[in-house]
Amino acid sequence: MISTESPGGGGEDGGEPPCIRMDPLSSTHLPGKATPTGGSPKVTANGVPDIEDRILRITGYYGYNPGYSSHRREDGSESHAETPGSETSAESQSNQTCKNMALKVLGGLLVVLCVSSSWVGTTQVVKLTFQSFSCPFFISWFSSNWNILFFPIYYSGHMVTTREKQTPIQKFRECSKLFGEDGMTLKLFVKRTAPFSILWTLTNYLYLLALKKLTATDVSALYCCHKAFVFLLSWIVLKDRFMGVRIVAAIMAITGIVMMAYADGFHGDSFVGVALAVGSASTSALYKVLFKMFLGSANLGEVAHFLSTMGFFNLIFISCVPLILYFTKVEHWGSLSSLPWGYMCGLAGLWLVFNILVHVGVVLTYPILISIGTLLSVPGNAAVDLLKHEVMFSVVRLAATCIICLGFLLLLLPEEWDSVTMRFLATIADKKSEEHGEELTESSVHTRSRANGTVSIPLA
Repeated sequence: MISTESPGGGGEDGGEPPCIRMDPLSSTHLPGKATPTGGSPKVTANGVPDIEDRILRITGYYGYNPGYSSHRREDGSESHAETPGSETSAESQSNQTCKNMALKVLGGLLVVLCVSSSWVGTTQVVKLTFQSFSCPFFISWFSSNWNILFFPIYYSGHMVTTREKQTPIQKFRECSKLFGEDGMTLKLFVKRTAPFSILWTLTNYLYLLALKKLTATDVSALYCCHKAFVFLLSWIVLKDRFMGVRIVAAIMAITGIVMMAYADGFHGDSFVGVALAVGSASTSALYKVLFKMFLGSANLGEVAHFLSTMGFFNLIFISCVPLILYFTKVEHWGSLSSLPWGYMCGLAGLWLVFNILVHVGVVLTYPILISIGTLLSVPGNAAVDLLKHEVMFSVVRLAATCIICLGFLLLLLPEEWDSVTMRFLATIADKKSEEHGEELTESSVHTRSRANGTVSIPLA
């Protein structure tokens, strides 16, 4: 409390002016507030309390201690209070990151199994379909028409996973910017879609023709050579980085192709089947390189739009080819009711699922896992051929298959694999040198202790 007194009791008549005195803070007690604890108020050079301490004392600030103003709290207690919170948030962020990475890896492993299973199923269903219906181009054309469903499936997933609601026409126009700022015109539709649609049809048609000549294991192994062809074309056309290990992988792929053709003596159906499978891998590599060149920055919606557009192009413009083959009796399928629609629809569905998994999996998980899923189709087809069809593999074919798969794995190495490997080896060498130095130090200590007649006790 602030009070006035006259020294010596003189009051106003004592001749001296009254002075202002500060009572101790311990006498101050406000109702409903905690009684402040000890500590003296901070004063300035002229003996007057700090203005912030006076305001806090008068207003009855809860838990106020004299002398502990804002700058002291900031330097002291509050800084300590914020540190555990920041550490907790950092730990929660790191845990969330680890959790997201684990979910992405688990999702990637699931995608790998689905990719390999769908590709093995597609190849085996083709072999079953050929037993009652041997028209590879009609099967390829029929399966490619199912690409029309790509954009509707994407739009359904988009509506489920996002809050932003767009009509199918609005979303279709938004994704049409892939063809240009003005959207898709008839000229751009034909110009952009025709080359890719032709390459897509050739890839599938040559793959099916190869399955008529070779086993599913041989064709799937030879098709894995498309990875080496993609690297060679990207190096030549797209000027990608040169990597010696990938050149070695391409040589291994070519060696496997030659060994596969040599297995039956460079003649007969085996040689023709190898040539057809290599042709399918080549057209697939050209398709992927052109796709990367012209549509490399496309998002998932634009890719779905593009594949559906290819399905429409296939239905409109390539439908004349099966009719020509039918009337020239190159592929004669009889009446439509006699066709094995169950096998054909199953084949088209599996092919569509494989393409969806490949394009969606690249967005949702690591692209290398999709490539591994394609590679795992080789042992998957080998198991089916061995157990169900009782196919006996020669030593040359097994060696060629292993060489091609090993080259495929080498092609999956990242561009900085050499520098990463060198850093890893350098780290191991440093650790070994440190351990060796510690061993030398311990041995010298033991030697000195024995020389002095003492026994050294190692520390725990």
